[in-house]
Amino acid sequence: VNFSTEELKEAVAYCHIRNVKVYLTLNILLKDEEMPEAFALASEAFSAGIDGLIIAALGLARLLQKALPDLPLHASTQMTVLHPYALSALKEMGFTRVVAPRELTKAELTAFCEEAARLSLEVEVFIHGALCMSVSGQCLLSACLGGRSGNRGLCAGPCRLPFSAPGGTGYDLSLKDLSLLPYLHELKEMGVSSFKIEGRMKRPEYVAAATAAARAVLTDGRVPDALEHALQDVFSRSGFTAGYYEDKRGKAMFGIRTKEDVTASGDAFPLLHELVRKERRSVPVTASLTAKSGVPLTLTLSDGQHRVTCSGALPETALQKAADAESLRSSFDKFGSTPYFLTDFEAQIDEGLFIKQSDLNTLRWQATTALDALRAKVPDRATAVSFSPEPFTPYTGKKPPELFLRVADAGQLPDSLSGVDAVIFPLEKKWDLHFPDVRKIVEIPRGFLDEKDLQNRLHQFRQAGFAEALCGDLAAFAAAREAGLSPIADSGMNILNTHAALTAAQLGAKGLFLSAEITAAQLQRFSAPIPYGMTVYGKTPLMLFRNCPIGNGTDCKTCGQDRFLTDRTGTRFSVKCRLSCKELYNSVPLWLGDKAADFYNLSFVSLYCTDETKERVTRLITAFSEAQKPDAPYTRGLFYRGTK
Repeated sequence: VNFSTEELKEAVAYCHIRNVKVYLTLNILLKDEEMPEAFALASEAFSAGIDGLIIAALGLARLLQKALPDLPLHASTQMTVLHPYALSALKEMGFTRVVAPRELTKAELTAFCEEAARLSLEVEVFIHGALCMSVSGQCLLSACLGGRSGNRGLCAGPCRLPFSAPGGTGYDLSLKDLSLLPYLHELKEMGVSSFKIEGRMKRPEYVAAATAAARAVLTDGRVPDALEHALQDVFSRSGFTAGYYEDKRGKAMFGIRTKEDVTASGDAFPLLHELVRKERRSVPVTASLTAKSGVPLTLTLSDGQHRVTCSGALPETALQKAADAESLRSSFDKFGSTPYFLTDFEAQIDEGLFIKQSDLNTLRWQATTALDALRAKVPDRATAVSFSPEPFTPYTGKKPPELFLRVADAGQLPDSLSGVDAVIFPLEKKWDLHFPDVRKIVEIPRGFLDEKDLQNRLHQFRQAGFAEALCGDLAAFAAAREAGLSPIADSGMNILNTHAALTAAQLGAKGLFLSAEITAAQLQRFSAPIPYGMTVYGKTPLMLFRNCPIGNGTDCKTCGQDRFLTDRTGTRFSVKCRLSCKELYNSVPLWLGDKAADFYNLSFVSLYCTDETKERVTRLITAFSEAQKPDAPYTRGLFYRGTK
């Protein structure tokens, strides 16, 4: 159950009193019908006083930048910003901070931070918490296997179930939890401006332990032994890893939550309960007390920015020892369940006066309450009155849709491409064929990281007559434009609504592939100012890896060509290498070739061939042109059943 706007206001006030900023995460893929509600939520949150919004939806970002220009936008890790190439586009869209992927090495993150600094973008880095096997924003495993979309915040965590690589442990999609605690000072020097602890669905004790450990490293240079052991015990998958950052991927990064881990957590809770229970003193204040005979006590409290003065009871005549500044300070410096601590105290006291402790306590309570109110006050903020989508002229393409053929290797291409309007060819393979009458598009693999190698390859394809590039993330867009190629947004861009399509067009896309999560009903309501299409055949890419799951059982020298994972039902999922990353594919292909009536408004459709033979590809082209029923096991994907 989510929180209400009123509860958000209370949380913002509570945090701001304690010098804590509040960022609202709204980083799920949005359907067209959800955009007005998402926009209204962002507007209400801004009015409530949040300090920034963490989002992944390109269309929502564009709308908010125009309507609420003072609302800081943070690019979620769900946007898959793996390369510095992407940062200029984020800057253009109004983002002020980007959450870097967990998968970057130290050298890659350094280059990332350098480019961000050049663009005056802040960088936020995950330093502790769960590690997904897939690069964030590029996982369809939960959606395709169970109907719960990780891209919409409802991942069921199927990667923690048994998936076996040859020679592996049987849990070859499950990584240990991340810990970069030893590197916090190094990250700070690198230019990282915010440390992020993954705490979704975690107990308060874990959050308290992780934040206390990070604070200890920053202030004392190390985590106390007892806290370090408690942090590992309260939640870890048999320890932690810094493998990506250290550029030490492989078997050492894998781990599961064992019975021994669960048992050990019980011993850690007494220590952690104390961390949760105690209020951390985070706000320094100065106090000035005036006590004069016959005049009410007055107390002035200041945090350096705000100043409050309160009056209390009359001081009494001392019958024994009179009050003095030293004794008053020792009795005054008790702020109880507040975030305040005293740094300076002065008192002006007439001689021979006595001040009751209860009167002093009441006065201090009045002053801290008044200071709370000032610190929690939200500045007046102008917000958008209503959701206002941009008008545009929808693109109307050829009917029936054009047919694109997407292959993994030149050997799959038929001798004749009759009936095929375009070929999509992978960047990592060599093109030495001659098809003069067919449109040629080079596919930039998701997650590329070697900039020089990428540009060399793109230059070769341009010389071979390729004029367009299929781009699975924002970085590929920039790389394609730099190489003189027109970008086409791939499904990895997660374009699920009209507003995201408008943003893609604004970024220079000449066409786009819709998200694999779009349904037939949503498609009928979809429109865009540029040509758009979808895949109607192929084994859907389910995950994008930087740490190969096959590597948990063998290594690259001996893994061979037959790379696969087997789940607990015996179903096999193939794994393929793609330059810097690897991809996991669904066990059976999607087939919608006999359902043309349900995608009549598309400009193009694609047959996505990953391991099919030339003969099989030829039959698929014929089957599509004749709207045949599938001749082998297949799935309809998410097109009719959708996701939660």
